[in-house]
Amino acid sequence: MGLKQMRAGSSLSAGLLAGSILLLLAGCSSDRYLMVPKQNLNSLNTSVQAQRATLVTMEGNATVRHEQLMGKQQETTATILDAIRTQVEKPSCPSVKPQDICPSADASRGLADRLKGKLIVGEVERIYLADPGQVYTARIDSGAETSSIDARNITRFERDGSNWVRFDVPVPGTDELVTLEKEVSRRVKVAQASAENPERRIVVELQFAIGDYQQVAEFSLTDRDDLSYEVLIGRNVLRDVMLIDVGREFATKLPDSILSNRNDS
Repeated sequence: MGLKQMRAGSSLSAGLLAGSILLLLAGCSSDRYLMVPKQNLNSLNTSVQAQRATLVTMEGNATVRHEQLMGKQQETTATILDAIRTQVEKPSCPSVKPQDICPSADASRGLADRLKGKLIVGEVERIYLADPGQVYTARIDSGAETSSIDARNITRFERDGSNWVRFDVPVPGTDELVTLEKEVSRRVKVAQASAENPERRIVVELQFAIGDYQQVAEFSLTDRDDLSYEVLIGRNVLRDVMLIDVGREFATKLPDSILSNRNDS
């Protein structure tokens, strides 16, 4: 009995020793998987909380600086816009010269034969242009689509958003020129036998009188200095209004009321 009890006691002691060893091993294994020793967890948590507070503070400061920069940028932009509005003057267009008109014609003192209501004209006629206030010699040409006038120093410009043109017309019998400004009506291509490519011309509207007949019609601007006549009357004027007597010249006569109002200066 004594021997058995000793053996049992030895077995119990061995079991207790083995259990203790296992517990020690388990504790070591548990501590191995913790990246930070348990005794340092409190200090780690304190450090994390401090870093979070720092990040919140930095974010708040960045927001404040951003708002301040945006405010300064808006103030700078407003200052620049005010300076531009103050320094830049509003463009002003040149004043429009009042357009001359033909004086009322005294039909009883003019010469203008008619056939079936149409004015009879010869191959060459006297024509009065209201804007320069001058009387020109015009060639009547049914082969030309658009009438034309002798124009020099043609310059295009813009006025009130529209295309205008400034040009000089000669004063008959002198070397003087009269400057006119007219709104551009359109542009046309004119084919000439002496040129390979069509000529592009500016077209304006002018008021004129032939005999006792008055009309506003389109005239293309071109240098006719080397031609015999300052003005050419084409089909845009002749159509449904005039008949040409090819055997006559100066078949019409301008009324005295027009001739007395022309500009001789």
